[in-house]
Amino acid sequence: MRTQYANKFVTPQEAVKAVRSGDWVDYGFGAGFPELLDRALAARRDELKDVKIRGGLVIRPRIEVVEADPEKKAFTYYSWHIGDYERKLQNRGLCQFVPMILRFLPELYRSHIRVDVAFVPVSVPDGDGYCGLGISNYAWKTIMSQARTVIFEINEHLPRLKGVNGSHRVSLSEADYVVEGEHEPLPVRSYREASETERRIAELVVREIPDGAVLSLGVGGVPYTAARMLAQSDVKDLGCHTGTISDAFLELYRAGKLTNRKKELDTGLSSWNLAMGSEELYRWLDEEPELFHPDDVDYIHSPERIGSMKNVISINGGVELDLMGQENAESAGTRQLSGTGGQLDFLEGAYRSQGGKGFICLASTHQKKDGSLKSNIVPFIPGGSTVSAPRTMIQYVATEYGIAKLSGLSLKERAEAMANIAHPDFREELLKYARENFR
Repeated sequence: MRTQYANKFVTPQEAVKAVRSGDWVDYGFGAGFPELLDRALAARRDELKDVKIRGGLVIRPRIEVVEADPEKKAFTYYSWHIGDYERKLQNRGLCQFVPMILRFLPELYRSHIRVDVAFVPVSVPDGDGYCGLGISNYAWKTIMSQARTVIFEINEHLPRLKGVNGSHRVSLSEADYVVEGEHEPLPVRSYREASETERRIAELVVREIPDGAVLSLGVGGVPYTAARMLAQSDVKDLGCHTGTISDAFLELYRAGKLTNRKKELDTGLSSWNLAMGSEELYRWLDEEPELFHPDDVDYIHSPERIGSMKNVISINGGVELDLMGQENAESAGTRQLSGTGGQLDFLEGAYRSQGGKGFICLASTHQKKDGSLKSNIVPFIPGGSTVSAPRTMIQYVATEYGIAKLSGLSLKERAEAMANIAHPDFREELLKYARENFR
């Protein structure tokens, strides 16, 4: 294999010579990250101008091209979805946010935006020269088809699964250059102990989940806590069709709850686009690849495909909701906290699913800097904040005080239902606003 593709193997320093001033370079999404190429490109800071780099949801602690060029003379970094590290970059003026809904991302690359060079993290190739896309299938195959230059970075730590019918597989023949070398351990994401509020919300949601449900779980505290409760419950034969597979699903599998037996699509398989979690999660993917169907955004995030399965349960968090049911999932005023991501895809998919339910989960309040409480259910989404999901897309809202089912309700009825699950200290002022504005 190496002999056949020997001419493609170069050093990272040689590979990044493919990047020209004015280029758009794609780094990918999530925990998969081209660290060798990033470091080599950063070293070209004084040779290049106006290189734009796209990434998103980066959970490793450093992007070298950004840290090496804080004046942005050579490199400008753009994020599709703000992660913890990118939030810090944003505070320093070093990260530009680009709004998107994940299911539209492949079409953006096909028809609306340019990519010149793709840095694609891949697993160690097999004897036939095929690599897996590791923990970030993303929209890589679409991006590769549009790029002028494709560079594979072989990461020895990435899981080697190849997917179903090649869904997670690429060939060394598809790369213009291939680099390899020693990598840091894969970045991991851990979960803190759930708060009493998160446990109460999770308890309420878990009561709504039937045997055979197909789960799409966000990466916050409530989805993870709900999974832990399901693992200890009598519910059985759960399935997975999710944007991001996490330790929540590993817990369900270890408890014998995750069988995927009742799924009408990908029966017996857990379907996902990204993986993000512990070393144990990544090891599970590597050691038992026959349990999974990793695939690209076009496949996993299709509302029509999600809706073809029964009892799809989507559980995600929010920042605030207003009395009409509009949700802000991603910003504090104009400060971007995360991104829309795939939440709308799975809310719509759950709506389409027979027996499906889409939950937005949030604590009724948060504590301000002065120690006082502020309601997370508000009369209206304030100016500057994002409306991530329209009122027409929200089915269920859960706080520690209950669950409001909004679909089919009038504005007045929605406002009353939302006020009833708000913190008691804020209910009267919310109801007063509702009486005055939703007659």
